[in-house]
Amino acid sequence: MLEIQNLNKSFGPFKALNNLSLSVNDGELFGFVGANGAGKTTTMKICVGLEKADNGSIMIDGIQALDSKGRSSLRGKVGYVPDFFGVYADLTASEYLHFFAGSYNIWGKEADTLTDNLLELVNLSDKANEQVDSLSRGMKQKLCVARALVQNPKILFLDEPASGLDPKARHELKEILRNLSSMGKTIIISSHILPELIEMCSSIGIINHGEMKFNGSIEDALALSTGGEFIEITFSGDPGRALSLIRECPFVTCADLTSKGIRLTASGSDAEYTALLKKLITNDIPVATFSKNHENVEDIFLNIMEGGNANAENNA
Repeated sequence: MLEIQNLNKSFGPFKALNNLSLSVNDGELFGFVGANGAGKTTTMKICVGLEKADNGSIMIDGIQALDSKGRSSLRGKVGYVPDFFGVYADLTASEYLHFFAGSYNIWGKEADTLTDNLLELVNLSDKANEQVDSLSRGMKQKLCVARALVQNPKILFLDEPASGLDPKARHELKEILRNLSSMGKTIIISSHILPELIEMCSSIGIINHGEMKFNGSIEDALALSTGGEFIEITFSGDPGRALSLIRECPFVTCADLTSKGIRLTASGSDAEYTALLKKLITNDIPVATFSKNHENVEDIFLNIMEGGNANAENNA
């Protein structure tokens, strides 16, 4: 559905996109991950025709999106929800959707039916006659999703749609996107809420400083974990020789000082961890806490972003 190859974009001396390549299959719900300024919004704007690329290739549903003829052909295939709502406060929710339906030459009873169906889809039927300005932030965001669906696009781009929403509104938006995905829509969504992306998306792309660091399935991303467990140890006093004692253990692969104490990556058994703790205590190391944890989504994301795993580059 979406194939980007060697996309470049500069704003003066600033390189926003650097030979960026990614692919999204038909019907996927794709999570686009990256820090502020990484290039997510620029990529999306180029895909929907709101920015021009310096060079590269973008194929959407088999159509070259970077030439004028291609963009014209894509008008009815692409929907876009920007990070800024762009709602018109002096219209009702129904009038707002009718206005955009008219821009696609949808009028009369057809527009009435479409508006009713879209408001039902985003759970806003009871707000049809209310002024847009009176709607909550979450409701406005759902209305923007409905607006992007007016022309029944095959692919939908959403730029940080959950930003600023409360947990209830985020949950409702997530259910709407899942419903759209089940209808066969291809959805590209950027977000900083990593656990929700992992739960919702079938694949992700991770971008850093305009370069793709990973592009693949959620399972492949999770497989780039440095290895299951890590131990965090804090101390009630000077840890002294703790670091050297820990590094003597054969099951410890890495041990480093942190602001709170020592973090070590290991693959030991519970008995070996117990023996390590006993070793520290018998050597008069003032251990305050000794806890075993598992690498979380944020750890994996940062590991890939920082190039901590060479396999990440191979998946980009």
